[in-house]
Amino acid sequence: MPQDLPPVGGYDPVQYKRNIPARGFRPVYYLAAVGLIMTYGFIKVGKGIREQNELAREKMWSRIHLIPVLQAEEDRDLVRRHLADRKREKELLGSETSVYHSERFVRPTFAITPQDESK
Repeated sequence: MPQDLPPVGGYDPVQYKRNIPARGFRPVYYLAAVGLIMTYGFIKVGKGIREQNELAREKMWSRIHLIPVLQAEEDRDLVRRHLADRKREKELLGSETSVYHSERFVRPTFAITPQDESK
């Protein structure tokens, strides 16, 4: 019996790949779009951080400029209390007494605490 031979010109190529069309854009376009979006986001974050730093600096300087006003208010309150204490002492003792050797005002170095401590 004679052997089978391939046809003249060969067999047709065997289709082993699936012929599915590519969906969507090329991956390079997706990568470029994500890069642009991330760049925009980083720019916005950087501007936000700069704005927060500027607000914090403004807050710090406003507090620094308020310190003399607050100190003057506290000093006036201390002098008012000191004069009220001297008036009360004069009413109770009948004369002005001084525990200091001079009339110079000395800032009190004690804190008034409540008698009954809550736990």
